[in-house]
Amino acid sequence: MSDAYSPIPELNLLKEFQDSLGGQFFAPGFELVEYNRDWDWFCGDAPDAYLARLIPFAYATSSGSYYALWRCDDRTDLATLPVVLFGDEGELWVEARNLLELFRLLAIEPDDPEDRARLASPRQRYLEWLQQKFGTTPLDNSDDVDGEPLAEYARRFAVWVSEFASEDLLDHVLSELDLDIPTP
Repeated sequence: MSDAYSPIPELNLLKEFQDSLGGQFFAPGFELVEYNRDWDWFCGDAPDAYLARLIPFAYATSSGSYYALWRCDDRTDLATLPVVLFGDEGELWVEARNLLELFRLLAIEPDDPEDRARLASPRQRYLEWLQQKFGTTPLDNSDDVDGEPLAEYARRFAVWVSEFASEDLLDHVLSELDLDIPTP
């Protein structure tokens, strides 16, 4: 049996990096947690076959929001799956097209001056790690993410949720994703 954090090499590298910081954060509120942890999902009554398509892996904020990979299809490279954010106050959106895009988003300089000061050294180490491991740099800001592919994933996500969600949940999901799709 492997001692790896996950079956995803990119997440394993991030876990090693996170562990090397000794409890410091490199991005506001971001923290890897037990891979594929069984959480009380936003769609609690959904059949297990649907819930199995969501792979939680990190807190997105210190208040309980989290990230999950969404198995939108049967691709074998899990690092290329879209990343969905489940907010602690009901927010829901497709955050990134894949893990590398999320990694680049995490590297954006925090808006809060206190966060910038507190995260300065770990963030600098993260930027160096990102360049060394993936040969990439942070996005200038979250607006640099290509909106068309994200919008397409959001539409597909909403259609997927419509297969099992209650009417109230589906209305909430569509509202959060700012979509209007035909429902079954």
